[in-house]
Amino acid sequence: VQLQASGGGLVQPGGSLRLSCAASDTEHFGPIGWFRQAPGKEREGVSCLSSNDDNTFYVDSVKGRFTLSRDHAKNIVYLQMNSLKPEDTAVYYCATTTSYWQYCSVVPDSYDYWGQGTLVTVSS
Repeated sequence: VQLQASGGGLVQPGGSLRLSCAASDTEHFGPIGWFRQAPGKEREGVSCLSSNDDNTFYVDSVKGRFTLSRDHAKNIVYLQMNSLKPEDTAVYYCATTTSYWQYCSVVPDSYDYWGQGTLVTVSS
């Protein structure tokens, strides 16, 4: 499975961006995790979506501001990010696995396939 993350860019505080994670393999496009890594920091989980889209999880720092959705026809998962803050600045990665998960995980080691990352910079 190949994943391609896109949609990053420079945005002012309070602004919005929508990240996309496109998968090359429909059959194995299962649970999705979004992660981010800021300069000098470890990669952290941000949000995830279960295989059947019934369950989502958001870390407290993004809850109420970020929203996950999936377009099955296009094999794309979107991460809508609103009310962005400077501390959201990071390279964002999406990841997936071929396993079926009723729930999802924001633990990086849970995933087998990773996108290349897209840079989000929140600055005035």
